[in-house]
This record gives sequence, structure tokens and C-alpha cells, in this order.
Amino acid sequence: MKVIGFTGMPFSGKTEAVKIARESGFPVIRMGEVIWEEVTSRGLALTDENVGSVADSMRQECGKGIWAQRTVDKIKSMGETDCVVIDGIRNVEEIDVFKQELSEDFVVVAVDASVDTRRKRALLRGREDDSGDLSDVEERDRREVRWGMGTVMASADIVVSNEGSIDEFRDKIRETLDALS
Repeated sequence: MKVIGFTGMPFSGKTEAVKIARESGFPVIRMGEVIWEEVTSRGLALTDENVGSVADSMRQECGKGIWAQRTVDKIKSMGETDCVVIDGIRNVEEIDVFKQELSEDFVVVAVDASVDTRRKRALLRGREDDSGDLSDVEERDRREVRWGMGTVMASADIVVSNEGSIDEFRDKIRETLDALS
């Protein structure tokens, strides 16, 4: 099974890349939704603070690969498929879990955008767990880096820049998916 893992800093364009994968017929598992399931099972609201706190505490209690392991469980319950897209890899321990549990045919695609571009998007997106406060966005960046995002980005097999138009980015993602599948 081919496994394509998308990664990138918050507001870099991962959600759009995954949307394109889904539109192209790829099954997608979003690691953030796995965390959301845990947050809601604890009776907590889906706020950036709660999501970050639960994600962080579970990594400390169960190891940095906990969310990857839970994602692997979801993938294995899907049945036979040629290719799966994973959204939201945050650390190299997660990559290690995916390589061990799923296959050697695992590729990490990093979506990259500058801090300025990501901050502008942060104010526009409006997803349930987003904050419109730039200090919260900056704290989220620090949290992601603390989890190991910098190392993941640096070790990605493919980096797709998302500084141009949305149409240019969509074309780049389609080309990348075509080349990998």
C-alpha cells in the first residue's frame, strides 16, 4: 500500500492539499480528527487550547507516536486500498510508526509557506479549532516546533511551496499525487 503523509506548519495549505487528494479519489485520514475524537470523548470543547493540551499530554504520557498509532489503527480498519493519504504528521516518531506499521512505501510531502503568508491565512480560515488572535497563532507555531515539526519538514521527501495562487498550488499538488500514485 502506498502511503502519502502530508505535513506542514499551521495554515501552510495542508487542508487544501488533502482536499485535492480526496477529490482525486484518495482515502484520507486526518490525524487532527483522531485528536478531536479524544478531546470530545473527554467532554471538552474543540478549542485550540483543548486540542493542543490533549495532544501534548497524550504525547507525554504515551509517547510521541501515539497519534500515528491511532491513525494506523484507523487505516487498518479501512480494508484493502492501493493508496492512503495521511494529513497532519508532526514529528519523526510518527513517521517511524508509519514506516514500521504500514509499509516501506511511505512518502512525506511537506507543504511550505512563509510565516507572513500563514499569518494572513490564519485570520481568514475560521475552522472550529482556529483562533483569530495572532498571538495564539504564534503559540501554535511554537507548540508545533516543540513537537518536532521542524525536523519533519527538513526530512520530507518532497516539499511543495504554497506562496503563489491557489490554482498554482492545486496544480502542484495534483502533479505530486500523480507522480506518487
